[in-house]
Amino acid sequence: MKAELVDQAALVIPHPPILINLVSKRVKQLAAGRPALVDRRPGMRDADIALTEIIEGKIRPEFPAKDESED
Repeated sequence: MKAELVDQAALVIPHPPILINLVSKRVKQLAAGRPALVDRRPGMRDADIALTEIIEGKIRPEFPAKDESED
């Protein structure tokens, strides 16, 4: 995993636990055969691809909508 990609992705998703979980889930998807949403360049590992997808806005975390009755 390239440090500069981590730094750039942290600007998009500033909460480290969320960023780590999103990258981890996407790496599992890529390893299972899901296609990359960005061009694969030589030397890019699955984590680099996931980070690049985050940086380019191709993937983002989803949060459940808060039910108004929970207030």
